[in-house]
Amino acid sequence: MQGHLSAWLVKHGIIHRSLGFDYQGIETLQIKSEDWHSIAVILYVYGYNYLRSQCAYDVAPGGLLASVYHLTRIEDGVDQPEEVCIKVFAPRRNPKIPSVFWVWKTVDFQERESYDMLGIYYDNHPRLKRILMPESWIGWPLRKDYIAPNFYELQNAH
Repeated sequence: MQGHLSAWLVKHGIIHRSLGFDYQGIETLQIKSEDWHSIAVILYVYGYNYLRSQCAYDVAPGGLLASVYHLTRIEDGVDQPEEVCIKVFAPRRNPKIPSVFWVWKTVDFQERESYDMLGIYYDNHPRLKRILMPESWIGWPLRKDYIAPNFYELQNAH
């Protein structure tokens, strides 16, 4: 079943894949990484002027990584704003996704956290660096194949 936004994107020749609806009835779309920035600009112009949240997750050990964006279309006089969920997948070996910082500035710390925890590189992010872990940290703690260092052994190695 195709939602309102998906039908509008199809009508305008914008390539995407509908992933259906979540439990709240919010449409979920998959966008190719190479198309994400231009489609983000289109969605902003279309009225999705608020990025409610961005997060990322490891789909499966050794598999793809996903960056997820929850967008809201806020308009005066509308009681129930339109929402959409966008998923952008990236290969584990070279996980690059265009940053949408220049579209929605609220994504700043959220993309940094996704980089810090999963190693997704957000192209053109102005301050992409670790935000939770020390700069010297090695690895990506929320990847399903991450092996945590044994701190006991590290402390007693001297």
